[in-house]
Amino acid sequence: MKGSKQVIDALNQLLSNELTAMDQYFIHSRMYHDWGLQKLFARIDHEFDDEKGHASALIERILFLGGVPDMVTRDPIHVGHDVPSMLQNDLNVEYAVQKLLKHSMALCEQEQDYVTRTMLQQLLDDTEVDHAHWLEQQLNLIKLLGLPNYLQSQM
Repeated sequence: MKGSKQVIDALNQLLSNELTAMDQYFIHSRMYHDWGLQKLFARIDHEFDDEKGHASALIERILFLGGVPDMVTRDPIHVGHDVPSMLQNDLNVEYAVQKLLKHSMALCEQEQDYVTRTMLQQLLDDTEVDHAHWLEQQLNLIKLLGLPNYLQSQM
């Protein structure tokens, strides 16, 4: 099926963001593991897997629409130096993906590509309800409990 060039371009831009998120989650999960923060490791490693799934869905849709997935372009990753900066950097990536997803969904509406829009809605649900919300909660817990107590709870 031949898809809209604008939609394919938007999907490639989303793919770039998802691959960036995947890379960032990957390094952060391994840092948590190295530091002995097993709960954070398990959760962020799960997020890494979710991002791989998102990237896979985007690649499949780009191919279906007759496009070529851009596996080279990446946004810069922002590796944190401590737990709060790592969580904040991951949240910033999720906010960027969320904004781009909403823009891409509006473009799909304009191009009357409702199947792609539905697929992007699922990614948006994961981004808003699962990923970003959890990261916001963790940053709030650090404020409420203090960093030492939070870190102890993540061992």
